[in-house]
Amino acid sequence: MMRIRARNLGMKFGTLPTGRKNAITDIPGVMVGHSTLIKDPDKSGSISRMVRTGVSIIFPHKDITSNPVYAGVHTINGNGEVTGVHWIDESGLLTSPIGLTNTHSVGTVRDSIISFFRGASDNSGTFMLPVVGETYDGFLNDINGQHIRTEHVYQAIESASSNEVREGNIGGGTGMIAYEFKAGIGTSSRKIDLYGKEYTVGVLVQANYGKRHHLNVNGIQLGELMPVSKIPGKFNEDDGKLQDSKSGSIIVVIGTDVPLLPDQCKRLAKRAAFGLGRIGSIGENSSGDFSIAFSTGNIINTDTVSPFSVTTILPDDMSHLFNAVTEAVPEAVINSMCAAETMTGNAGRTIYKMPVDIVSDLFRNNQ
Repeated sequence: MMRIRARNLGMKFGTLPTGRKNAITDIPGVMVGHSTLIKDPDKSGSISRMVRTGVSIIFPHKDITSNPVYAGVHTINGNGEVTGVHWIDESGLLTSPIGLTNTHSVGTVRDSIISFFRGASDNSGTFMLPVVGETYDGFLNDINGQHIRTEHVYQAIESASSNEVREGNIGGGTGMIAYEFKAGIGTSSRKIDLYGKEYTVGVLVQANYGKRHHLNVNGIQLGELMPVSKIPGKFNEDDGKLQDSKSGSIIVVIGTDVPLLPDQCKRLAKRAAFGLGRIGSIGENSSGDFSIAFSTGNIINTDTVSPFSVTTILPDDMSHLFNAVTEAVPEAVINSMCAAETMTGNAGRTIYKMPVDIVSDLFRNNQ
């Protein structure tokens, strides 16, 4: 079965070329892993305890806990949680893999990352402030059951690889929704040329936000143009919106092998908001929207006992990276929706996949 992504539907997101996988793992050394939990009702038949959740892990490089990288974070709208960001703001260093999960499992994922690397280290005094972000999957998942366990986090860590990234209903994105359609994990990348060398900017999102009528791609108001009668789901006859829909959140992870300093990473993280705006995000009041950007162009050797040198780029050249992020972010979101499948979850609620055939027709007829 062909893997459907945004470009298969005729969507365009700027002019820059993508990496071979069109994923954050196009950046040399970056790895992504997932652990997915799907559990149906027990013998009692209760539909209020259906589990639709998981964990995703992003490694900037394999030895991130021993050799940090420069990073920066940005809060677009703060109704959410990302642990460890105060130390990134203070030091400019990312010292752990990045975890993504549901709102009520952040603590478990954080503690499990610590226990995993403490167990792998001979140093009993290992110090960590793991970075773990969340979005709320309680519409489809029994979120208060806190079903994520240490073994699930270990599975995500141990499965991390630089292969193609699985998207949609996977890992931390398992129970997520975007623009009132099923969504989850999505990714994209861009290639840029600087100083005669090719570099990569990659994006991974956990998308769980947005109203359908806000969805806008390439200037086409997809949400407004979709014929409600042809889209499966529980619709309100008065306004065509999915019943019980509400705003959610998004975590945007940006990586690059361009050598950057912490303040430049922070500037890059801010551009995630421009990319989200291109497809209709307004950063609703109850949406937790966060972005984190890291550079593998300067890997810090913590074993050194003498001053060391780092490299960077000219301020004017940051615009090339800004352009790459604003192109890759919206594509990553749409990829998360293209890959996701219809899901029935907690309390028998169903969220339907985006009707890719209708979307493809809309692009063909509105160009």
